Amino acid sequence: MHFGSLITAMVTPFNENLEIDWEIAGRLIDYLIEEQKSDALVITGTTGESPTLTDEEKVAMYRFAVQRAAGRAKIIAGTGTYNTAHSVHLSKAAEEAGVDGLLLVTPYYNKPSQEGLYQHFKTIAESTKLPAILYNVPSRTSASISVETTLRLAQIPNIVATKECASIDQISELVRSAPEGFAVYTGEDALTLPTLAVGGAGVVSVASHVVGARMKEMIEAYQAGNVKEAARINKELYPVFKGLFFCPHPVPNPVPVKCALRLRGIPVGGVRLPLVDVTEKEEAFIRSILG
Repeated sequence: MHFGSLITAMVTPFNENLEIDWEIAGRLIDYLIEEQKSDALVITGTTGESPTLTDEEKVAMYRFAVQRAAGRAKIIAGTGTYNTAHSVHLSKAAEEAGVDGLLLVTPYYNKPSQEGLYQHFKTIAESTKLPAILYNVPSRTSASISVETTLRLAQIPNIVATKECASIDQISELVRSAPEGFAVYTGEDALTLPTLAVGGAGVVSVASHVVGARMKEMIEAYQAGNVKEAARINKELYPVFKGLFFCPHPVPNPVPVKCALRLRGIPVGGVRLPLVDVTEKEEAFIRSILG
């Protein structure tokens, strides 16, 4: 399974009652595929506010996204949790819904050992025929999948990729040592070009909600050997990459990108508690970086 070079971790649109807005969800899927050039979409990941979505909402989102995308982009379901059995349940439901792959986040809060991480991901992968992407994000989970554990997991046939939010050093080591066909993505927009430079597959992105088309141009320029053009686009996009997480101080994802989408005319609504919306000052900053 090839998921492409530009994967968008999609927000979940809400209406004024903070219920899923299905009309806007459909519009957003079309926009991300057709206008922002996403090769694949992650549904109900962290950017989709997975911690505050019910299982019923998640499964409904899987089905809806598969139907709406209609083969125009791959649909990847965020089914990882800190409970292995629950992750298996969601993964089976996602498979039944017809998704193309799974994104499995490192178990958060309970901080398992490396052997525990291995057994967790192995158990989920073996419960389904779907290709799975590991998601290593130590800043959110307080646990990190080591290079050695990732390489061990890469031997499982349907664990086909990793989304790395650790260091560029770890990305480089994984690219160097992973078996052929195992894809290494960054989960940090600002590391897209460096990841490509060390041989990575691309990015699972947040900024692609608003600058995806330019990101795809950057990626394709680099892949075509036009490094100077890729670097030029990267310089142009860097303020957006950083500003959507620091506006101008740290603001948790997906609060800023939902604001950015609203400013772009896509009314994706607010966020569910315990997240809160941007302040007027933060909104003004986001408006300034969008140009």
